[in-house]
Amino acid sequence: MTAPFNDGPIQVADGHREHLRRGFNWLGGATIAAKVIDFSTILIVLLFLTKAQVGTAAIVISIAMVIEAFDGLGTAEALIQARSVSRSQLDTLFWFVTGAATLVGALTLIAAPWIAALYGEPGMAAYFVAAAVKQPLVGAALIPLAIMNRDLQYERIAMVNVAATLAAALTRIALAVAGAGTWALVAGFAASGLYTLIGTAIARPFWPAFRFRMAEIMPLVRFGLRAAAANIFEQTFKNSAFLLIGWFYGAAPLAYYRVASDVAMEPAIAVGTLINRTALPVFARVAAFKDQLAQSLAWSVGRLTALVAPLAAGLFLAAGPLMALLHDEQGNSYAAAALPLKILAAAAFLRVTLQALTPLMMASGRPGSAAALSASALVLVTAGIAAVGVTFGPATGIVAVSAVWLGVYPLLLVWGGFYLKRKWGISAWDLAPGLVAPLIAVAAMLAGVTLLGRLIGDMPPAIGLGVAVSATGLAYAGLFLRSRRPEPVIPPPGPPPEPSR
Repeated sequence: MTAPFNDGPIQVADGHREHLRRGFNWLGGATIAAKVIDFSTILIVLLFLTKAQVGTAAIVISIAMVIEAFDGLGTAEALIQARSVSRSQLDTLFWFVTGAATLVGALTLIAAPWIAALYGEPGMAAYFVAAAVKQPLVGAALIPLAIMNRDLQYERIAMVNVAATLAAALTRIALAVAGAGTWALVAGFAASGLYTLIGTAIARPFWPAFRFRMAEIMPLVRFGLRAAAANIFEQTFKNSAFLLIGWFYGAAPLAYYRVASDVAMEPAIAVGTLINRTALPVFARVAAFKDQLAQSLAWSVGRLTALVAPLAAGLFLAAGPLMALLHDEQGNSYAAAALPLKILAAAAFLRVTLQALTPLMMASGRPGSAAALSASALVLVTAGIAAVGVTFGPATGIVAVSAVWLGVYPLLLVWGGFYLKRKWGISAWDLAPGLVAPLIAVAAMLAGVTLLGRLIGDMPPAIGLGVAVSATGLAYAGLFLRSRRPEPVIPPPGPPPEPSR
């Protein structure tokens, strides 16, 4: 029996750019809303926690995010790019995913005491209960989310994301105000899984039948295992700095780096999620047409740069004032996080362009290439941070770790450029037109604020922050007005190329 939704082969969409635009508008708007909610509530929560509590939570959440990459074993990506899917496969996948997630959660609880001993914090083990509980919740939500993604139901995904983020943020604040300490952050992290499951149950109800036919999902599992390797490497890559800084320097110094990284990198990470959810199903529909794929990729990179570049520049300008205003429960300032924030903001801008490669590789049936890219990034970052850890003390070390990120991304972008040229015939010049306007906006921001600073001298932190926010808003307004101009129409693709004999 076939599924009653999108059960036929995925056809090439004449309006693929319109699908991308709709996805970016809905999921991009949801991403911005979610990040504003997260950012503002985290700043509130920090007022009620010590730096040691923030650092401990950072270690637990970082490990939990790596563990979460095992959920589904990549079958969500396999489901999205599959040419057709039966109802029996969906039922089997649901039980396979939730069973694997439950097993991962159980293994997390078993490993928790050893992890706590590794970091020399016996009390840390209890916090992994939240990480373990989240795994089956995320697993149960995975299939309905993938179905919505496959069917390009971006509006529903956006509403689920914003609602779950808001509910988790309110949970986090309530626990922090109640004096829960580290639990405020780790329980809020786990609660997001529960709220996402509730949201998917409302937006796209999926009630699996009690049947399990492993043979039917083996093609999806084989693809998924390679995709899972990419996800696991990517999550380890994202969180390796937290784990190593916690290992070398302890929880309190980690708090400075965690705050800087969350403010600078979380928007880029969110954009990575946006890319996968929006571009993957669309790229999968045009993967057989190189010209159409190149146009879709160029359009996506331009829009992503427009979304992130002004924010990265704004964070660079706001780093000093923002961190000077921020303090912990004991009244200690986070000013030492200002320089790492500036460096990481620049690295975040480079990260966005690189992230567009992953859905391209997945959509074209090359999850192994995505895994190789993530593994290369992991090796470079881990080696760099380990070298920093044995060379520098805490104060210089968090700055040097930030510089490692800024040094690694250009190398990966060069590799990505060679990959696009070799595999797809796409050159850097093909992607350049979409980058011009965002880069001009960023240059105008930096020049304008620098000139203003020279004219009026040092500004109080609150005024400096206001200037940076205003400059960012003006840049986005200019890019928005430019985006309202009509774009040239891209003709629909011709018939697929004949297979080689």
